[in-house]
Amino acid sequence: MAEAIDIRELNMRIEQQSAFVTNLTTGMDRVIVGQKHLVDALLISLLSDGHILLEGVPGLAKTLAIKTLAQLIDADFQRIQFTPDLLPADVVGTMVYSQKDERFQVKKGPVFANFVLADEINRAPAKVQSALLEAMQEHQVTIGEQTFALPKPFLVMATQNPIEQEGTYELPEAQVDRFMLKVVIDYPTLDEEKKIIRENLAAALPEVRPVTTADDIMKARDVVRQVYIDEKIEQYIADIVFATRYPDRYGLSELKDMMTFGGSPRASINLAKAARAYAFVKRRGYVVPEDVRAVAHDVLRHRIGLSYEAEASNVTSEEIVSKIINKVEVP
Repeated sequence: MAEAIDIRELNMRIEQQSAFVTNLTTGMDRVIVGQKHLVDALLISLLSDGHILLEGVPGLAKTLAIKTLAQLIDADFQRIQFTPDLLPADVVGTMVYSQKDERFQVKKGPVFANFVLADEINRAPAKVQSALLEAMQEHQVTIGEQTFALPKPFLVMATQNPIEQEGTYELPEAQVDRFMLKVVIDYPTLDEEKKIIRENLAAALPEVRPVTTADDIMKARDVVRQVYIDEKIEQYIADIVFATRYPDRYGLSELKDMMTFGGSPRASINLAKAARAYAFVKRRGYVVPEDVRAVAHDVLRHRIGLSYEAEASNVTSEEIVSKIINKVEVP
C-alpha cells in the first residue's frame, strides 16, 4: 500500500515537472515538420544524459532539430563540420602561446557547449573521432596538463550520411557504443513535404524563443532518476539484451549465425535509462513494458554485429531487434 501511495505521489510530481516537455515539443513542432520520433529521441537523450547518433540522407532537418532544441532551452550550441583534414585540436581546443604574457594559454574548442552537433562524423579520421570519446564519456576534456569540465547539460548529436562510402571513416564499435541512441530518419510523408515547401517559401521560419533553462533540465534529470522500474521490467530488459548474445536460449536459434556479437552491459543500462525517460515524457512515474519496446530499436540497432551470412541474406539489425522483442516474454 505504501508503494502505491509513493507511485501516486511520484506521478503527481512528474506531472508538474514534465510540463516543460509539452512546451519543448510544441516549440519543436513549430519549426520541424513531422519527425516526431526524432524529437522524442532528442528529449530522451537530453533527460537521460546520453548522446545520439542520427543516420539519414541530407536535408531531413537534422541540424535544424538540435539547433532549435538548443534555442528553446537557452543553451550554448556549436556545430562542428567533420572533414578529412580536421585535427583533434579543432574539436577540443589547444595551447596557444601568448607573446604578451610570455606563456602558453588554453584556447578552448567548440566542444565546450551544451549542445554539440558533430556533422557527418564519419568524414573525419579516427584520431578526431576519438577526441570526442573523453568528452562524451567523462564529460571532461584534457588540454596539455589541465583538465576542464564540460558544461551541464552536455549533449553530442552526431550525424552520418548512409549513402556515401567514399572518403568516409567508419566509426569503431567502441565509439558507436558510446552513443545512447542511434536514430534512423526517413523521408517525410507527402502531406509533410507539402507543408515543408509552404513554410520554406514563406518569408522566414518561425522565431524560436526559450521556454526553459539548462537548470530546469538538470532538475528534471533528478526526477527522471526516481521513475520506478519494477524488478519484472528489469528482468525483461536483461532478457532482451541477453537474447542478442545467446539467441538460442530464447528459442531464436535461427539468429545465432546472423550475429557476431550482441549488446554490452551498456545496452542494458541505456535501455533502462531510455525507458525511464520515455515514461517521464509520457507523464508517468513508472515504466511499463511498452516503454521498453518503444526505445529498444534505437538503443540496440547499433550494438548488434551482423555476420556475413546476415549481410548476404539482407538481414538488418532492425529485423533482428524486432524478432527478439516479439519473442521475449513480456512481464
